[in-house]
Amino acid sequence: MRRPVLTVLAVLAVLAVALPLGGCMGARAAPDAPAAGGIRERVAALALRQVAFGAVSLIPVRFVHARIAGPFEDAGRTLYCVSAQMKGRTFGKPEKPKIVVRVDKGALAVIDDDEACTGHRTEPFPELETLGNRAG
Repeated sequence: MRRPVLTVLAVLAVLAVALPLGGCMGARAAPDAPAAGGIRERVAALALRQVAFGAVSLIPVRFVHARIAGPFEDAGRTLYCVSAQMKGRTFGKPEKPKIVVRVDKGALAVIDDDEACTGHRTEPFPELETLGNRAG
């Protein structure tokens, strides 16, 4: 008879610890792009919704040295290249996620074309750091 009582107590103890930490341990929701936001804010919000940028990370991440290249034309497409150093998930060694964003009639989409980014000058991308570090 004692065993079910201990199991219930164990479950309650786990819930008592897990529920207050839910904000830190839950899936990280990327901020929505502001409706009237500029293109750079929209690109940053799209990047933060990607798994490579920690969108489903159970561990909070922090972004440093975020960079963006673009807009530039490549084979008739308007593209942006986004990269950053992301710290937190690997406990010391930063990850370096990258995505290529295509703009088509105002709609943004992530495409798989790493070669499109070679040779383009990048500049700091504080919008990604601001949105990403605030959400984490």
